[in-house]
Amino acid sequence: MTQHSFPVRIYYEDTDFSGNVYHAAYLKFFERGRTEFLRDIGVSHAELAKDGIAFAVRTMEIDFKAASHIDEQLLVITEVVEVTGARLVLDQTILREEQLLTKARVVVAAIKTSGGPARLPVELRARLAGA
Repeated sequence: MTQHSFPVRIYYEDTDFSGNVYHAAYLKFFERGRTEFLRDIGVSHAELAKDGIAFAVRTMEIDFKAASHIDEQLLVITEVVEVTGARLVLDQTILREEQLLTKARVVVAAIKTSGGPARLPVELRARLAGA
C-alpha cells in the first residue's frame, strides 16, 4: 500500500508551558492526516454523511518518541494496513525531516450516522485497499 503525506506546521496554540507540542495536539495532526488521505483518494466525510456513514476511531495506540516545537514543519504519514467490511486499520507517523517523533496504530470503524455499526460500501473498500 502507498503512503500519504501531509505537512503540518507547529503553532503556538499547539504547545504547552514547556514549549513542546502538547501531547493531545498530535491527535489533531493524525486526524488531519487521515482526513487529507481520504480526500486525496476521493472520499469526502460530507459525502459519506449524506449516505448515512461516518468513521469513528475505535482504538488508537500512540508511541511518543521525541518532542517537537513551535514553528517546526512536520510530516504526517498515513498508510492503510488493513481494510475489512466495517473497519480500517492505519499506521500513522509524524516526522521532523527524517526523525520519527510519534507513531500510532489507528483502528477506525464505520458507523451509521443514526447510530450502530455500518458496512463500508464496496467501492469505498476497493478505493481504500488500493490506496
